[in-house]
Amino acid sequence: MRSGTKNNKTRGFLKGAAWIAVGGFTAKVIGALYRIPLTNLIGGRGLGLYQLVYPIYCLLLTVSATGIPSSIAKLTAERIAHGENDHAVLKTAMRLFIVIGLVGSLLMMVFAPYLAKAQQSEEVLGGYYMLAPSVLLVSVISVFRGWFQGKNNMFPTAVSEVTEQLVKVGVGLFFAYRLQENMPKAVVFLLLAVSISELVTLLLMLGFYRRVKEPKKQKDGGMVEMKRILKLSIPLTFSSMVLPLSGLLDSVLAPRLLGEYATDAVALYGLFAGGAVTVINLPVSVCYGIAAASVPRVATEVSKGSGKKVRKRIFQSLGLTALLGGLSALGLYFFAETAVKIVYRNLQGDELKTLTELIRGFSVSALTLACVQTLSACLTAQGKPQHAALSMTVAMVIKTGLYYFWLQDPACSVFGLVYATNIAYGVAFLFELLYNLRATRKKRKRPSVKHSST
Repeated sequence: MRSGTKNNKTRGFLKGAAWIAVGGFTAKVIGALYRIPLTNLIGGRGLGLYQLVYPIYCLLLTVSATGIPSSIAKLTAERIAHGENDHAVLKTAMRLFIVIGLVGSLLMMVFAPYLAKAQQSEEVLGGYYMLAPSVLLVSVISVFRGWFQGKNNMFPTAVSEVTEQLVKVGVGLFFAYRLQENMPKAVVFLLLAVSISELVTLLLMLGFYRRVKEPKKQKDGGMVEMKRILKLSIPLTFSSMVLPLSGLLDSVLAPRLLGEYATDAVALYGLFAGGAVTVINLPVSVCYGIAAASVPRVATEVSKGSGKKVRKRIFQSLGLTALLGGLSALGLYFFAETAVKIVYRNLQGDELKTLTELIRGFSVSALTLACVQTLSACLTAQGKPQHAALSMTVAMVIKTGLYYFWLQDPACSVFGLVYATNIAYGVAFLFELLYNLRATRKKRKRPSVKHSST
């Protein structure tokens, strides 16, 4: 019976990881293909205006939504492991993140005029207003996704991610086609399409939620305190902010350093940030399924106080990630040119050659970043998300210091970004592996759950 139960748990883990992987990869592919007809309809300037709105949007999403799924999944898995009512986690988290998401949406609307003016592109002002509701909507969607993941049900997350992209692409291309003669207006409505896609996704998640039947034999367990959710979510949020903030710094420093000797500094940086990074992130998004499925699996063993079993679960997840990430890295190295021709069909000549070499040099990061992703999830499951945040912060500081010197060398050029980023992800991997090993060696007790009086 025990072996049968273990096999069922393993199959459940692999099934959950597969759902997230397929959903995430499909969503990424749809998003990448979306850029092809979109560029043809609104042109380079239209695409540029569209991208101007995204940095502040991504920053607000990082604060209001990024840390939610893993933290909620951990708390939900703990409740289920002890036969307690997991709906209490959902209700508390929903109240908290509706407020946070609403604040994010309002901030985006309040600062929209100043941002548009600072960017010297006041035609995107309406786009900020159209996109602002998405901050609240994504925050609520993330709570549902985390709760379902904690129940080891990855299907709603996978379906919602694909639905989100399909609606955005369908509605977006409709607006772009109808308004292609008025490019600034088309961009504003393209951003409205994002909010429409999030609204449809939220309705879908509500549909999934209504189909869930609450088990009758669960103990009450009381309400979960908001501060416990925040204690997990804040380090995760900070960890998630490190990469976009580092990217923002890169976008300022790298073109300036390259511009000292290159006539096409912005184009070179674009090939790295918009080309190589995008391609590398495709296999990493597939491996995210393993990370997401690891949280409830590891958290369940942590709640039982078994350090040995926790380590076993971590190494199982890491091994599977390393297998997929390693195969992806090899595939990208040997078939880099094919990948470029599929994703970026319009590139020719030197740009095609440069991007191909960038992807080859960057391919190892498909392995290390995927492993970092899984190890970060395992740290969250152990209630140690601050270690993941610290590891990534140190790694990005190292990256910036390295490329600051390498990019000043014309012989190294934009490849300095590749080398620096590869080293940074390697450092983050080693740090997080050591943190995981250290955490599992300590004698574990069931986490104390404080209940509120409400």
